Amino acid sequence: MKLNQLAPAEGSKKNAYRKGRGHGSGNGKTAGRGANGQNSRSGGGVRIGFEGGQMPLYRRMPKVGFSNFRFKDQYAEVNIEALNIFEDNELVDEVMLREAGLVKGVCDGIVILGRGELTKNLTVRAERFTKSAAEKITAAGGKAEVV
Repeated sequence: MKLNQLAPAEGSKKNAYRKGRGHGSGNGKTAGRGANGQNSRSGGGVRIGFEGGQMPLYRRMPKVGFSNFRFKDQYAEVNIEALNIFEDNELVDEVMLREAGLVKGVCDGIVILGRGELTKNLTVRAERFTKSAAEKITAAGGKAEVV
């Protein structure tokens, strides 16, 4: 195999198809656009969602009500069983949880949930605790401090 013998794979290269270059090209005159009308013109066609003057679907749909999504607090959730990675008598706060990789991204606070068992004696600081989580922390000899 020599450099002058290299060739592209069969069928991988096609000749450029030049539209509107006369009758002999097979695609002259109207260049595949048909005869007349909006879509045959340059810049022709309608915008997305246009339904020929009929009231479009996005305007027919009701727009009533209120969504609290933009305003509600987004809490990062941490289960109590995940706190077993920390040492005994350690203070666990948001900084520690982020370093351990249990909390990621932007949030308005941390809520500790009660799934699992806690075997360590920890002082946990968070914005919220579920009732069962707070009970399990105190039962293990630790403290649940609301920040």
